[in-house]
Amino acid sequence: MLDSDLARLHHVETKRINEAVKNNPDKFLERFSFLLTSFEMMNLRSKFSTSSVSSHGGCRYITRVFTEQGVVELVIDVYFK
Repeated sequence: MLDSDLARLHHVETKRINEAVKNNPDKFLERFSFLLTSFEMMNLRSKFSTSSVSSHGGCRYITRVFTEQGVVELVIDVYFK
């Protein structure tokens, strides 16, 4: 699941999702959460017609992806702290 989708789902800004990961590196191991490569980002944009980086409102940062376990860790971190 993309960081932006999780943010929308939990009614927070995407940067808050990424801050939770940055502040808890021991919980979000690379097998639970990882960054897309630039090639994967371009491919994702072309498949879903998302806005370009230069457009207002476009994705300006590399997208973080969460596995099912990563989503669980995030929910625990956000709601049960």
